Amino acid sequence: MDPASVLDAFRLECRQLGQVMASLSGEEWVRPTACVPWRVCDLLGHVCVVLAWLPEMLAAEPPTHADVTAATYYRPDSRFAPETNAARIDLAQQRAAAHPDGRTLADDFAATWQRAEELCRAEPEGRVVRTRHGDAMLLSDFLLTRVVEVAVHGLDFAAALQRRPWLTEPAGRLVTELLLGSDGVAAIRQLGWDRLGFLEKATGRAPISEAEHAQITGLGIRWLALG
Repeated sequence: MDPASVLDAFRLECRQLGQVMASLSGEEWVRPTACVPWRVCDLLGHVCVVLAWLPEMLAAEPPTHADVTAATYYRPDSRFAPETNAARIDLAQQRAAAHPDGRTLADDFAATWQRAEELCRAEPEGRVVRTRHGDAMLLSDFLLTRVVEVAVHGLDFAAALQRRPWLTEPAGRLVTELLLGSDGVAAIRQLGWDRLGFLEKATGRAPISEAEHAQITGLGIRWLALG
């Protein structure tokens, strides 16, 4: 995975989300999302939290080598245990509660992703980091998981706000390649799906029929444990 392309996708997807968040009304900030029990403000708090791990990770001593990829990062282990999920929910709500004015929460998101991008661009190619779960990963691979967070939760925001999804092409392409592998991307065209429709189905944001499930499984999709 080319680190520069991941960083560019991260920047574009974050910038698009930030523009939407900066335009929200007071009523829109408190709409419920499919990520129960989060409201729109809580979900943005979660996105801020998962991006805010990066400065601390980059300040730490790097592991000698990576042993987890972006695909294997998403595995159903203790990171999705009830107590871990409870902590994830609380952290997001706390981040949102610190900004009762939606505009300041949008500003917090902008400052968070811009700082993360700045730090990542200063790192050399091949930089290894350790995640809060203990995984040793290439920075580019971990950053790809952040693209997944922003892009997939962008679908959740769009649904809650009753807006057309704004998924950017670079982010959509990278997430699709993560799910399908570079050789499988063309296969979704055979199923009559566009990229957005595929991602909504593959990440559980849209229902899948039994026949579609069989087709998707036949493509060898990496079903990600997204929490």
